[in-house]
Amino acid sequence: MNKSTVLIIGALTEIGQATAIAFAQNGTNIVVSGRNQEKGDSLVKELENLKIEADYLFADVRHEEDVRNLVDWTNIRFGSLDVAVNIAEIEGESGLLVEQSIENFNDVFEMNVRGTFLSMKHEMRVMLRQKSGVIVNISSTFGRLDKIGSGFYAASRIAIEELTKTAAREAANESVRVNAVAPEPTDSDLISDEDPGLNEGIAPIRLRKLEEIAGTIVFAASDKAPYSTGQIIGINS
Repeated sequence: MNKSTVLIIGALTEIGQATAIAFAQNGTNIVVSGRNQEKGDSLVKELENLKIEADYLFADVRHEEDVRNLVDWTNIRFGSLDVAVNIAEIEGESGLLVEQSIENFNDVFEMNVRGTFLSMKHEMRVMLRQKSGVIVNISSTFGRLDKIGSGFYAASRIAIEELTKTAAREAANESVRVNAVAPEPTDSDLISDEDPGLNEGIAPIRLRKLEEIAGTIVFAASDKAPYSTGQIIGINS
């Protein structure tokens, strides 16, 4: 995968940053996107320290023009789009369905499902034309836990998996692969402001999980998985 071009949408999340670093260690050109200029610039500096070319571009995946411009800019900047990783997501507010608002429903599905759809739409537009490329979406095993209070988030994860399978079938004849990686939730929700000692124990575990997730994403995008498409790759501890 040396000198291929990787676009990571939602790169300012924990998983996104770990994934960007993992690809950079393989010597790829990287474009990272998100909605925080300061964090994006900081991540680019970290990636450039690994002796690769990296750029940050602001993009809100809920807006098609942002996504179109991001994909086209990446393709022009480096001459190809070889790998795209779609990570942008929100969890939304938890609660029973009868207590939920339409605003929360829209927020979750616009970011997670609409965002993934728009990302794949424009990534595939470029990849189908060049007759090569790999897309890796991020889902979650949480989508199948049926946890009370988290129905919107879980449903959005399952929707992403179905979009992944559909895209894989549509792109298969043009040598474009589309898979999803579905990790267990990381332990970020356990971080405590009141008990720093607890955080010291959690941090190494979370770091190992993030590295495992990032490694799986890199593997799914690599030449080591040439026939894998339409797959939901679960990661369980």
